Amino acid sequence: MYKIAVMGDYDSIYGFATLGLDTFPVDNLDYGVTLLKRLAEDNYAVIYMTEALASDLNKEIDRYREVMKPAIILIPGISGNTGAGIAGVKKSVEQAVGSDILFNEDAIFPISVFIPVFIT
Repeated sequence: MYKIAVMGDYDSIYGFATLGLDTFPVDNLDYGVTLLKRLAEDNYAVIYMTEALASDLNKEIDRYREVMKPAIILIPGISGNTGAGIAGVKKSVEQAVGSDILFNEDAIFPISVFIPVFIT
Protein backbone atom coordinates (compact mmCIF):
# COMPACT_ATOMS: atom_id res chain seq x y z
CA MET A 1 0.00 0.00 0.00
CA TYR A 2 1.28 3.45 -0.87
CA LYS A 3 2.10 5.94 1.85
CA ILE A 4 2.04 9.73 2.18
CA ALA A 5 4.88 11.75 3.69
CA VAL A 6 5.28 15.36 4.75
CA MET A 7 8.73 16.98 4.82
CA GLY A 8 9.71 20.37 6.18
CA ASP A 9 10.48 22.27 9.35
CA TYR A 10 8.89 20.75 12.45
CA ASP A 11 6.56 23.65 13.22
CA SER A 12 5.09 23.57 9.72
CA ILE A 13 4.44 19.83 9.49
CA TYR A 14 3.69 18.39 12.93
CA GLY A 15 -0.08 18.91 12.53
CA PHE A 16 -0.17 16.52 9.56
CA ALA A 17 0.56 13.62 11.90
CA THR A 18 -2.97 13.97 13.32
CA LEU A 19 -4.24 13.14 9.83
CA GLY A 20 -2.25 9.92 9.80
CA LEU A 21 0.47 11.17 7.47
CA ASP A 22 4.11 10.30 8.10
CA THR A 23 5.96 13.47 9.08
CA PHE A 24 9.69 13.99 8.63
CA PRO A 25 11.15 17.15 10.14
CA VAL A 26 14.16 18.35 8.14
CA ASP A 27 16.62 20.80 9.65
CA ASN A 28 19.56 20.55 7.26
CA LEU A 29 20.04 20.24 3.51
CA ASP A 30 22.07 17.02 3.52
CA TYR A 31 19.44 15.20 5.54
CA GLY A 32 16.72 16.56 3.22
CA VAL A 33 18.48 15.17 0.13
CA THR A 34 19.00 11.77 1.75
CA LEU A 35 15.45 11.63 3.10
CA LEU A 36 13.85 12.51 -0.24
CA LYS A 37 15.73 9.70 -1.97
CA ARG A 38 14.81 7.24 0.78
CA LEU A 39 11.11 8.16 0.71
CA ALA A 40 11.00 7.92 -3.09
CA GLU A 41 12.41 4.40 -2.89
CA ASP A 42 10.24 3.39 0.09
CA ASN A 43 6.75 3.21 -1.45
CA TYR A 44 5.69 6.80 -0.78
CA ALA A 45 3.34 7.85 -3.58
CA VAL A 46 2.86 11.44 -2.36
CA ILE A 47 5.39 13.65 -0.63
CA TYR A 48 4.17 17.01 0.64
CA MET A 49 7.08 19.38 1.10
CA THR A 50 7.21 22.90 2.47
CA GLU A 51 8.03 25.55 -0.10
CA ALA A 52 11.02 26.70 1.94
CA LEU A 53 12.59 23.23 1.94
CA ALA A 54 11.77 22.71 -1.73
CA SER A 55 13.65 25.87 -2.67
CA ASP A 56 16.79 24.22 -1.26
CA LEU A 57 16.10 20.84 -2.91
CA ASN A 58 15.18 21.95 -6.45
CA LYS A 59 17.89 19.86 -8.09
CA GLU A 60 16.75 16.70 -6.31
CA ILE A 61 13.05 17.41 -6.88
CA ASP A 62 13.67 17.79 -10.63
CA ARG A 63 14.70 14.12 -10.75
CA TYR A 64 11.13 13.12 -9.90
CA ARG A 65 9.18 15.51 -12.14
CA GLU A 66 8.76 13.08 -15.03
CA VAL A 67 8.02 9.91 -13.06
CA MET A 68 4.68 8.67 -11.78
CA LYS A 69 5.68 8.38 -8.15
CA PRO A 70 6.34 10.02 -5.91
CA ALA A 71 4.26 13.10 -6.59
CA ILE A 72 5.98 15.97 -4.79
CA ILE A 73 3.50 18.66 -3.83
CA LEU A 74 4.64 21.94 -2.35
CA ILE A 75 2.79 23.40 0.61
CA PRO A 76 3.24 26.71 2.44
CA GLY A 77 5.05 26.58 5.75
CA ILE A 78 4.68 28.72 8.84
CA SER A 79 7.00 31.30 7.30
CA GLY A 80 4.36 32.04 4.67
CA ASN A 81 3.32 31.28 1.13
CA THR A 82 5.94 31.92 -1.56
CA GLY A 83 3.61 31.01 -4.41
CA ALA A 84 5.79 28.08 -5.50
CA GLY A 85 3.09 25.52 -4.74
CA ILE A 86 0.44 27.26 -6.83
CA ALA A 87 2.96 27.84 -9.62
CA GLY A 88 3.72 24.10 -9.64
CA VAL A 89 0.04 23.20 -9.87
CA LYS A 90 -0.46 25.71 -12.68
CA LYS A 91 2.50 24.34 -14.63
CA SER A 92 1.35 20.74 -14.20
CA VAL A 93 -2.20 21.53 -15.33
CA GLU A 94 -0.99 23.47 -18.35
CA GLN A 95 1.31 20.59 -19.30
CA ALA A 96 -1.45 18.01 -18.91
CA VAL A 97 -4.28 19.96 -20.56
CA GLY A 98 -2.38 22.30 -22.87
CA SER A 99 -3.99 25.43 -21.48
CA ASP A 100 -4.38 27.40 -18.28
CA ILE A 101 -7.84 26.26 -17.19
CA LEU A 102 -7.44 27.26 -13.55
CA PHE A 103 -6.03 30.78 -13.45
CA ASN A 104 -7.08 32.60 -16.61
CA GLU A 105 -10.09 34.92 -16.57
CA ASP A 106 -12.18 32.59 -18.73
CA ALA A 107 -11.59 29.52 -16.56
CA ILE A 108 -14.68 27.40 -16.00
CA PHE A 109 -13.52 26.43 -12.52
CA PRO A 110 -11.01 29.04 -11.36
CA ILE A 111 -8.73 27.69 -8.67
CA SER A 112 -9.73 30.52 -6.32
CA VAL A 113 -13.14 28.85 -5.96
CA PHE A 114 -11.52 25.73 -4.55
CA ILE A 115 -8.58 26.98 -2.52
CA PRO A 116 -8.95 30.68 -1.75
CA VAL A 117 -6.60 30.41 1.24
CA PHE A 118 -3.60 29.87 -1.02
CA ILE A 119 -4.42 32.74 -3.38
CA THR A 120 -4.16 35.50 -0.77
